[in-house]
Amino acid sequence: MSQNSHNIILRLPSYQTLPRPVVARIGDRLPGSLTPWHSHRWWQLTWAMSGVLAIETQDGSFMAPPERMIWIPPGIEHQATNAPLTEMRNLYVDHSLMEWAGPHCRVVRITPLVRELMLAVTTLPEDYEPSGEAERLIQVLVDQLKHLPEVAFNLPMPTDPRLRRICSELQNRPDDTRTMAAWGERVGLSERSLARLFVHQSGMSFGDWRQRLRLLLALNGLERGERVTRVALDAGYASPSAFIAAFRRNFGLTPTEMFKPQGA
Repeated sequence: MSQNSHNIILRLPSYQTLPRPVVARIGDRLPGSLTPWHSHRWWQLTWAMSGVLAIETQDGSFMAPPERMIWIPPGIEHQATNAPLTEMRNLYVDHSLMEWAGPHCRVVRITPLVRELMLAVTTLPEDYEPSGEAERLIQVLVDQLKHLPEVAFNLPMPTDPRLRRICSELQNRPDDTRTMAAWGERVGLSERSLARLFVHQSGMSFGDWRQRLRLLLALNGLERGERVTRVALDAGYASPSAFIAAFRRNFGLTPTEMFKPQGA
């Protein structure tokens, strides 16, 4: 869903099988980096300690600002992009430990306990001793994952090519204010047919989808410290207050609250 061009291609982990049921990796993503389309035989839990990470699948986009984590099930084709420098923590988890999690990607909010457990687990060697202290620590972390609340940092993508065309144009120009009737005329659908098809394929109304798109695309600017007024206008909002109100309704926090420094 990123609007930037990408020219730094990152190499993928070379595992054929996981050396342990849970493997932790630390990594930084440079601005403009991209991990090409791929899938895993295991769950990937990816956490952006800083920066904003975007995961794209065939079904939609998922954004992880700081203190949020994206869960990617086995077999899901995806690619990862980011705009700012992003400090990453990844867990690769055998599917047998995540059977309760369901088959879909999701974004969850990290609790303070899970944050500290993630920091501890990512210092462990990949070949940690089975049944030892490291494995017990990992088991506590896996147990805590069950309690993380899901948050609405996802954007479902319809499959109909006419709707895809609209979505693509809005991703490139989120400040486009054309009405649903105008969009329908552009792709050969009546306003009523467009509204009905959009809800059927995405689970969201056209207006709600466009609003969430604008808010998600605003995350990178907010994370870089840009003024809320500039971010709001770039996202197509007439005023900062309207943008802040929509942001709070969708995400439960104001932009300032979401991006305040840890411990502040």
